[in-house]
Amino acid sequence: MGYDVTLVERIRELLADDLDVTDKRMFGGVAFLTGGHLAVAASRNGGLMARVDPEDTEELLRQPGVARMVMGGREMNGWLRVAQDQLTDDALAEWVARGLDFARSLPGSPQ
Repeated sequence: MGYDVTLVERIRELLADDLDVTDKRMFGGVAFLTGGHLAVAASRNGGLMARVDPEDTEELLRQPGVARMVMGGREMNGWLRVAQDQLTDDALAEWVARGLDFARSLPGSPQ
């Protein structure tokens, strides 16, 4: 399965006024970065990949359709997958904002 083109466009619409955000094809999907840090991505496996504060991982996993990302057979704290059917307009906006906020908090990111 490839990434969802409609999801990419929805994310681009949310980020239209964010001049410090770029998008780039990565990992078979489309990633959205700020300050060189990945914030969110339309995943090649469907749905959204979101980067969040690792301290928030357990709480966020309680939401429907949210799971830890697994990379190289390893579960990753702070990297979550959100199922496509959970991405209402409001939910997508919240996940994108959460991803951007965390990415912008990382060293070397513009404040």
